[in-house]
Amino acid sequence: MEEGARIMESKAPPQSSPPTVLRRLINLDTAVSLKLYTFFQPILPFYLLKSLELSGDGRLFFPIILSILLTTNPGVATLTSTTVTLTPTANLLINLLIGSLLDLVLIGLIKHLIQRPRPVYNKNMFLSFAVDHWSFPSGHSSRVSFIATFCFLYSNHIREIMLIKVLNLYAKSVVVEYFAVAVGIWAFVTSVSRVLLGRHFLLDVVFGGILGVIEGMLVFRLLNYHNLSSWFIR
Repeated sequence: MEEGARIMESKAPPQSSPPTVLRRLINLDTAVSLKLYTFFQPILPFYLLKSLELSGDGRLFFPIILSILLTTNPGVATLTSTTVTLTPTANLLINLLIGSLLDLVLIGLIKHLIQRPRPVYNKNMFLSFAVDHWSFPSGHSSRVSFIATFCFLYSNHIREIMLIKVLNLYAKSVVVEYFAVAVGIWAFVTSVSRVLLGRHFLLDVVFGGILGVIEGMLVFRLLNYHNLSSWFIR
């Protein structure tokens, strides 16, 4: 009897260890994201979510920055032996471009390292790069959050340079007064749409948003044209 009991114990399947905190968080994230996607799919029209996706697409964003940079005729305002001073418009756009390139590099690197698969219900998505197969973090969310943070931190410059001087808008108009707020709302809605469209899980979007805010602060405080030129042009 004792020998039979020992045989039964040896054949008993090993008990699985309880899921880790990270696994529980991922499972919760997956479940909540699916519920949000399932609930809003019949309510929100696909064209609305797709339009928000296109509005935050890097394939559209980079050509727009470059075209504005070229068409506004920024030029070099001052050239000395130690530094190059650009016009205010060019300086603002180059800082925006620097942050966008930083976002592109960080998102690609993190996606490659983490390699979290996208939701299984993600359909009809065009992949620009190999890392776009992966879900974490959301590149759209980081990009639009960076733009919103950039517009908030540089709000005075944008109002005076881009909206009033370049676009000739009235200084007290609604567009000028609430420009940064409108961009922030657009960034939030676009980020949420990534979950509702089935492109990302909720945590992908949250982390992407946090990353975008950090990028905006880095560009404003550290990685801007003024600082970079002083470091490399001596």
